[in-house]
Amino acid sequence: MAAGPPGSPAPAGLRITRALARCSDGRSEASLDPDLRVFVSDLVRPYGLPLREDLLREGVGHSYEELAAGLLREALAADEPVDLLILAFDTPDVRPGAPSSLALSRSVPGEPLAFAVCDQGTAAAFTALRLAAEYHRAGVCRRAVVVLAEQTALHYEPAEPVVMPRRHAAVVLVCEEAPGAGLAVHQRPGPERPEPSVRARAEELGPGTAVLDATGADGGFAAQPFTGPWVELAERLPGWRAELRPLLVAGLDRRLGVLSTLTQP
Repeated sequence: MAAGPPGSPAPAGLRITRALARCSDGRSEASLDPDLRVFVSDLVRPYGLPLREDLLREGVGHSYEELAAGLLREALAADEPVDLLILAFDTPDVRPGAPSSLALSRSVPGEPLAFAVCDQGTAAAFTALRLAAEYHRAGVCRRAVVVLAEQTALHYEPAEPVVMPRRHAAVVLVCEEAPGAGLAVHQRPGPERPEPSVRARAEELGPGTAVLDATGADGGFAAQPFTGPWVELAERLPGWRAELRPLLVAGLDRRLGVLSTLTQP
């Protein structure tokens, strides 16, 4: 990036500075809400898919608001206002009538713009981060929070087999403006062999790059197909930041054929 005129502010980018993750069991009371049956019935009726009456009767699943609200309060101090909150998920929430992104915005300081990204498989996490970076480039966001969530229950029989998570999980990624280059996300149709593309990205970042590669046949994270790589990032990010290592996270949604990479110098 070219330097600006003398006296101009140094270039700044949006970077992941903190990450927290939590897995849990149990269920939300929302999983017994009669409105869930109404919503799921309307959703699957055009496709002739049967409901999972056992799950609806037992009350199985977790709401994303309940999964993530505590993490958000833990991740952010009262004097750290948030400009943007994006919730990304693959498995549907059990509170379809109440946008969880808006509910979660009440758990952070400030009055952030809040919305959700879904229906993109595992690529949704990368899309959310790409959008956060775009909002920063537009000058309307200095601190963003990306919430990634998955829960274990699908209340209908899918048309084809899908991998479900073993546990409910939520990850909070705090992204803040910092001097220098920020995070960058690239998404494109996935090649049959993603390894050369991932290797090329790592070489661009240089030696010592910390790599989380979830492009394998099962992504290497079969137990938590959506949040798995990001749970590991939450565990390892403090050490990598202390060592000043560049970061690369890669994922391949084979069902949709989308290769996504996140780089952070």
